[in-house]
Amino acid sequence: MDLLNYAFMQRALLAALLVGITAPAVGTFLVQRRQAIMGDGIGHVALTGVALGFLLQVSPVWTAVAVSVAGAVGMELIRSHGKARGDIALAMLFYGGMSGGVMIIYLAPNGSNANLTTYLFGSISTVSPQDIPPMIALAAFVLLVVLGLRRHLFAVCQDEEFAHVGGLPVRALNLLLAVTAAVTVTVAMRAVGLLLVSALMVIPVAAAQQVTRGFAWTLAVAVAIGVTVALSGTVFSYYVDVPPGSSIVLASMAVFLLFTAAAGPLRHRLPRPGWHNGGVRARRPS
Repeated sequence: MDLLNYAFMQRALLAALLVGITAPAVGTFLVQRRQAIMGDGIGHVALTGVALGFLLQVSPVWTAVAVSVAGAVGMELIRSHGKARGDIALAMLFYGGMSGGVMIIYLAPNGSNANLTTYLFGSISTVSPQDIPPMIALAAFVLLVVLGLRRHLFAVCQDEEFAHVGGLPVRALNLLLAVTAAVTVTVAMRAVGLLLVSALMVIPVAAAQQVTRGFAWTLAVAVAIGVTVALSGTVFSYYVDVPPGSSIVLASMAVFLLFTAAAGPLRHRLPRPGWHNGGVRARRPS
């Protein structure tokens, strides 16, 4: 493949691989706890972090991590307290993050509408050599949390009260999942953009749930779908000269439709629910 001869495409494919693994992995847990839209909210807040990076003339990746983590923790605290007006508070956080980002980007000395668009909708072909080390480090953190604590996170996402009775630190695990989701958004923002990252967290999971019966299988198939659509969308965008973010999301939607059509025959051939053929079936998105 001639595209591998170009350094920028090598970086683009590596970034796509990292995003394809991390976004569906975290999204599986968010869908399980019926918080599929959380990635979209974090993406709005992360825009302020990107703008701060331009304003302070530092790497937007790290400022986006800091702001999105703070926003995700705030969302989780609002959710856990269960206040009657929690949804209004979350909406104000989302819109405030977006508006703050737009305002700051225009105040930044190196900010411009083109820079903002790059982070909103993704521009994986512009991933620089300096972007790769933080992306790898952040993706490693996400995988360490998801794989190392998958059973604990599954228990909390399935039933918080039962997990608390079982002695699990529910509050700490909820906050850790929120932080992990925020980190995933910053990993994915250069590939699919802050406005589309939630789609890559949710659609591969929804597609996997069409043909799987257990949480472990859903997680594995969702990650496989994520990697496939991220790499194929990136390659497609190179040859056709279209935005990679939209290509990746549309590819994931095509897989969802394909799996939905094939759901009946495939379900009968897959193992029974659970981590080891005996657990609880993963929830479908509400």
